[in-house]
Amino acid sequence: MISTDIAVIGAGPVGLFAIFEAGLLKMRCHLIDYLPQVGGQLSEIYPKKPIYDIPGYPSVLAQELVDNLMEQAKPFHPTFTLGERIEGLEKRAEGDFLLTTNMGTEVHAKCVVIAGGLGCFEPRKPAVENLDKFENGKGVNYMILDPEKYRDQKMVIAGGGDSALDWTIYLAEVCSELTLIHRSESFRGAPDSVAKVMSLAESGKINLVLNSNLHSVNGGDKLEQVEVVQNRTMEKTSIAADHLIPLFGLSPKLGPIEAWNLNISKSAIEVNTDDYSTNIPGIYAIGDINTYVNKLKLILCGFHEASLMSHSAYKYINPGVKYTMKYTTVNGVAEF
Repeated sequence: MISTDIAVIGAGPVGLFAIFEAGLLKMRCHLIDYLPQVGGQLSEIYPKKPIYDIPGYPSVLAQELVDNLMEQAKPFHPTFTLGERIEGLEKRAEGDFLLTTNMGTEVHAKCVVIAGGLGCFEPRKPAVENLDKFENGKGVNYMILDPEKYRDQKMVIAGGGDSALDWTIYLAEVCSELTLIHRSESFRGAPDSVAKVMSLAESGKINLVLNSNLHSVNGGDKLEQVEVVQNRTMEKTSIAADHLIPLFGLSPKLGPIEAWNLNISKSAIEVNTDDYSTNIPGIYAIGDINTYVNKLKLILCGFHEASLMSHSAYKYINPGVKYTMKYTTVNGVAEF
């Protein structure tokens, strides 16, 4: 079991800044996120997007901001559980929470901060026969956490965006057989990536199946075949596969949070703006996932919320204890 002072659900920019603010008060943070890397929407959806409303930065790229936040939090040694989603949250007593992920990981925390942006990102699943039968380690996955898992395996990727193209290019040197399926003849990804995929197909390093959709998946205990249907002729073709990765994007949803007895309004968590606490003592909500009068969904506002939340969380964890923030400099670098 993982033990920490604050369990932060969501590793986007607001969750990452919460590490720093909590660290100043000598509180340890453990972050949990369903995405396989930190950064939330910034890293997953638009890492190259310029952001203009961060103090001190006339312009900063989304991924650069994430990298800087990680560097800022580094002195406080945060820990992470990535690629897993919190399924259960149990308050056992004041200052005693138990969180459980979909993979069975347990996190014990003194308080909980929900910083999940618009909610947890869930994969957009195609309407394919038997798909759910082969989830949970049986061949169908919606994210690639460890590329080496697919070495010398037969892989089918479905999709036409940057993720599908990038993973096709990368895994072409890893898998024994790799097939990319796309419903159209044109791709939504970067032109350079499209050119590389076309070159791989022409050289026979991958199989490229265009104007086709996934139809069904089949096998015994594990995935063995993926059946596709050609859009124009409706002809069906079976492809031998150990793994199928449908990459059709992610959609934000509250998910299990809806069952945690929090006050929710229009798919957002109601909070007290004094400290961004929820109706359950010890649970806070910061960033885009919360709601209050005159709420602005800005990263800057989330940073402000993280600051006030941290001071309140300290008082909740350490009732009656006064705190001071101290730091020294070593070679011009602050150490907390």
